[in-house]
Amino acid sequence: MRTVDPAKHEAKRRAILDAAAGCFAMKGFEKTTTAEICRAAGISTGSLFHYFPNKRAVFIGIFEQDADETAALLAEAGEIEDPWESVLHVVVHVSEQLLHPVAAKLVLEVAAQCSRDADLARLIQGNDRALRDGLTRLVTRAVDAGRIDPGLPPPTVASWLVALVDAPLSRVILEPDLDPAAELAVMKELIARFLRPVLAISAPAAGRVADTGEISPG
Repeated sequence: MRTVDPAKHEAKRRAILDAAAGCFAMKGFEKTTTAEICRAAGISTGSLFHYFPNKRAVFIGIFEQDADETAALLAEAGEIEDPWESVLHVVVHVSEQLLHPVAAKLVLEVAAQCSRDADLARLIQGNDRALRDGLTRLVTRAVDAGRIDPGLPPPTVASWLVALVDAPLSRVILEPDLDPAAELAVMKELIARFLRPVLAISAPAAGRVADTGEISPG
């Protein structure tokens, strides 16, 4: 019996999913055929069905892979010594992915499919919840370290961070000349200004009260 190399099997599976993601983003789930996925992946139809039983399984596999990648990203962020940098690491990484035109179109397509597929909807909701829960833990650590305003509830902050990350999706599609690097720079500054802790107002020696301003966590 021929043995299967797990690493090669997983690498091929990922290659199929990456190729399929481009097809689904370009034509949508309904109009994409398995033959088109096979051509994009450079495999035969028989090879495709060795990895996935049908087109729906391929589509769902893309977002199961996304769940695995999110878990790995959060684990990686948890190892970063600076709590503030750990939060930014997750936000920037996810934003870089979603600012890619293919990813943006794919997200819109999965949103449409979720209205018709309850299992897919539960998977996507679970992915979103895992990201928010992971960010909540990272934000809590940053609050405890004095790097984020303690007056802001970590779960709420995490939800708004996810919303902020999702915000550019429609712009990427409507504005093809959008500069992802510039957008990320502005996003990071907005997040810093929103989350930075604020010094208490102090009275100088002359007796006039002055606002000392804000402290950037960066």
